[in-house]
Parts: sequence; structure tokens; C-alpha cells
Amino acid sequence: MRLLIKFSPREEFSYDDVDKHMIQSVIYSLLRNTKYESIHNIKKFKFFTFSDIFPPTDFKPNENKNLLISSPDSDFIKSIGDNLKENPILRFGNHIIDIQEHKMVNPRLKNRFISSSPLVLYKNSRKNIYFSFKRDNDLSFFLERLKDNALKKYNAFYSTNYELKENIFDRIKLRKEAVVKIRKGSKEFIIIGSVWKLLEKFDISKNRKFYKFIMDCGLGEKNSLGFGFVNPVR
Repeated sequence: MRLLIKFSPREEFSYDDVDKHMIQSVIYSLLRNTKYESIHNIKKFKFFTFSDIFPPTDFKPNENKNLLISSPDSDFIKSIGDNLKENPILRFGNHIIDIQEHKMVNPRLKNRFISSSPLVLYKNSRKNIYFSFKRDNDLSFFLERLKDNALKKYNAFYSTNYELKENIFDRIKLRKEAVVKIRKGSKEFIIIGSVWKLLEKFDISKNRKFYKFIMDCGLGEKNSLGFGFVNPVR
């Protein structure tokens, strides 16, 4: 399930003024007074992700922007939608935005996806080292870690022991490696990810629930910071 939010700013400012941590903070603010209001304190999977703001151009008054929030938990999406009805004015840092429209959407599952925000995996989480194709160039490691992460999230969400014995994808095409800067207070962090123009599984007929979960929850790690957002290819 997804929530499409259309909004417009009251002033002109750079697209880069709004980073993923700001968007995440806005989402958390929209969960106040709901059963999800403490989700930011949870150290486990949070089971949501969000897209980059689009179109990716500078913000100007009266020019609408869009944001998609996605989760396999429909109540989570509905809670944000309900709070938006009561809070039509939001802030990205010092920038005020007006909500023009919001609606729930449920995209149709396909067997082919594109990544709409960088997909992030750790090479070594204890040392905080991210996987990089430029540095590591290990496709087998990438696919195995991607599948393992997806299965852990799926089994945690549904309280099951589902297994996928085959590759998570059969054909993939890399668009580019991405380096994303995240600001948190006075500190700046660098996150390395990859952007994909194709992630295809030839046959999902026996695993549709799993691939629907992937589409809703996001692929890879740091989904709740807006990484790993995927869209089905029409």
C-alpha cells in the first residue's frame, strides 16, 4: 500500500535543501497520536520506505511536488493519511509546504522493477562499511545479501519461516552507483547505494506475496530513511 502526497512550497529553495532525514522526520511527525508514534525508537525493522521527491527540480511556489510513502502495513499508511487531513501544513526544516492532495494507491504487482531510490546494503555492518560495486564488484555477494535481508524482513513482518531457494532476481541491469549525503543536526553522513534500471524475476507465480512485500517495504537496508524504494515496470 502507498500514499501519494502532492504538495507545494511557499517559497523558492534548492532541491538539495531537503534530504532524506528531513523527509523521515516529517513522516514521524505524522505518526503522532497513533499506535505508530514510537516507531522511530524501534531498533528493529520499521517496514516502510519512501520515494525521492519528484520531479527532482528546485522548489518553487505554486509548483506541485510529489512524495510516495510505502508500507506492507495498510494501517500505517492510513494513519499518515488521517493525520494529513488534520495537518495540511508541514515543514521541511525551515521551509513551509502546503498539502494539496493525498490519496492511497495500490500499484499492481509485476515481475519487473526499477529502483526509484538507491538500494543500500552493508558489506560489514559492524564497521559501518557499505557494499560498493566500484570497490567490491561482487554480484554474488550482492544478490545473496539482498535476498537474505528481504527474507529477514518478510519473516519478521509475517511471523513465519518462509524460504526462497532460488535467486531473488534472474536478470538485473545496473544504472549507476550513488553516493548520498545525509545531514543529521551538525553532522553529515555518506551512504553508498546502487540504482537499477531493471530487477526482474522471470516467474513470481509461486511467490507473489513475497514480491508484493518487497514492492511495499523496499529492498535492502535503511528503507525507513528512504532507500530501496522500487516501482513495478509497466
